[in-house]
Amino acid sequence: MMGVGTENRAPSTSSRFAFHVEEGKKEAEVLKTTSGNAESMKLASVDNQSEEPRGTWSRRLEFVLATVGYAVGLGNVWRFPYLCYRSGGGAFLIPYFIMLLLCGIPLLFMEFTIGQYTRLGPVHALAKICPLFKGVGLATVVISYVLCTYYNVLMTWALYYLLNSFSPSLPWQSCNNTWNSAGNCSTGFPGNATHLKSASQEFFDHKVLEMTGGIENAGGLRWELFGLLILAWAIVYFCIFKGVKSTGKVVYFTATFPYFILFALLINNVRLPGAKDGILFFLMPNWNKLLEVEVWVNAAAQIFNSIGISFGSMISMASYNKYNNNILKDTFIVSLANSATSILAGFVIFSAIGYMAHIHNLPVDDIATDGPGLVFVVYPEVFSTMPFAQIWAPLFFIMLLCLGLDSQFAMVEVAVTFIMDGFGKKALRFFKRKELIVLAVCSVGFLLGIPHITRGGIYVFQLMDHYTAVVSLMFLAFFEVLAVTIIFGVKNLSLMVENMLGKKPNVFFRVCWQFLSPMLVLGILISSIIQYTPARYGKSYTYPVWGEVVGWFISLVSIIWIPLGALHELCTTKGSLLQRLKVSITPTVDLKSVSEKPAAESIALFTDP
Repeated sequence: MMGVGTENRAPSTSSRFAFHVEEGKKEAEVLKTTSGNAESMKLASVDNQSEEPRGTWSRRLEFVLATVGYAVGLGNVWRFPYLCYRSGGGAFLIPYFIMLLLCGIPLLFMEFTIGQYTRLGPVHALAKICPLFKGVGLATVVISYVLCTYYNVLMTWALYYLLNSFSPSLPWQSCNNTWNSAGNCSTGFPGNATHLKSASQEFFDHKVLEMTGGIENAGGLRWELFGLLILAWAIVYFCIFKGVKSTGKVVYFTATFPYFILFALLINNVRLPGAKDGILFFLMPNWNKLLEVEVWVNAAAQIFNSIGISFGSMISMASYNKYNNNILKDTFIVSLANSATSILAGFVIFSAIGYMAHIHNLPVDDIATDGPGLVFVVYPEVFSTMPFAQIWAPLFFIMLLCLGLDSQFAMVEVAVTFIMDGFGKKALRFFKRKELIVLAVCSVGFLLGIPHITRGGIYVFQLMDHYTAVVSLMFLAFFEVLAVTIIFGVKNLSLMVENMLGKKPNVFFRVCWQFLSPMLVLGILISSIIQYTPARYGKSYTYPVWGEVVGWFISLVSIIWIPLGALHELCTTKGSLLQRLKVSITPTVDLKSVSEKPAAESIALFTDP
């Protein structure tokens, strides 16, 4: 099937791409470029394509490690264990694995297919698959870049803790410090004494953040964090500035080292008194929770956030694969490795929390928490009472850096891929080298991260996290699934897989793409809207009205591109409204069947109408 439905497209001239598949190498080159009146304005315009050949992963293992590293992040350590115990313990694993099977694995396979087949980033790939929803691709780039601007702040905090963990005594261990509040500091967890704070909580609030009373009071920069934010972005830059060639080498360490630390911590923790109580608290099933809709929504949201569906990163990384790479096997490796890591982290975290509950004679529920508090408050407190604390503390924060950096690499790479795919020639004419483009992307990300390292920055951080990772994501996921599985069609998606792997996806994937995944994503979106709650920090701080307005603006920064892209497509296509709609949902991907392709020939994936 060649250029399905393109005979209805308004007269204009597109561009032809050729991808070479001979001897396992497939390098993109532009064969001809001309422009028409309307088509020259299209988002996927190839007039701006880079003349540089597109890089590929040196080995398949590098791609697998990079995608596993991206999927396995800080959320596996702090979000999954908390969700599990709050949503029914072991019973939560039932909706979690159902959502993984019906949404996570099929939709990850879908994104790998799109990226590898088109060899384009999410913006240009989705523009070719469904021009009407080309804004979805741009929205994924925006949400990933917004996320990376404050995600690196977590790396900044981890660097701060790492440097302080080399002190003769851990600074969050006692209340005899200048930043502690006299009469309000407890060397353990305060339990029901609400006027008390633990030493580790005071260290985080008053030493690391020097936090103010609210977002209304920015309070000036934390200069120590400012310097560490520069260092964090410098680390990211030097790991990715050569593209997949440099990233592919770094992930051998960053993607594997966290597992050594997690297993070492698990072996150490399970031998501590009270560890069994913490693990039982984590896994004890509460079957009544399965009747609550919120539990199923939480399970689905965790799958989307953790695997990284609809962030554009998986499409972007798959676009650097060789054409016939076995992405089906990679899909299962990444999905199952991500879930296994979440469960492993749950054992590590709750064995430690059980130990703390035993030491301070408190219920586990008084210590368990989620978010940054678990990583930067509870676990540092755990280390302060462990044998060999000076060894475990730095290893733990190095592990956090590795977990975070892998995810950060992928999110920054989405923005770089978008620039090189869409404006490569012009960008290289201005910056001269791709390394300088990467430097510019990192520099802008650093500048946008500065508000988070003011004394009121934690409130900005929480606001952006709520409206980016919670509100925006499900809208993007719904429209991406709508564009690919419903409008582009399961038949066309299956033909993409057949072209690359030599056989169509089995009936399980086709049923999930056609029915189950779209229905589940729609259900999650509706439930998220119904159960929407405003952002808050901690248990007591609520944001002012103008803060909520800023939060919705942050959310709209990514969502707004979906209607704008559709409007632009309809306005730049000629004909009646019905004709424009028909043209706008017509893909421009050449989907020849395998039998039509001569062996070892260049395959034209996109053809002129």
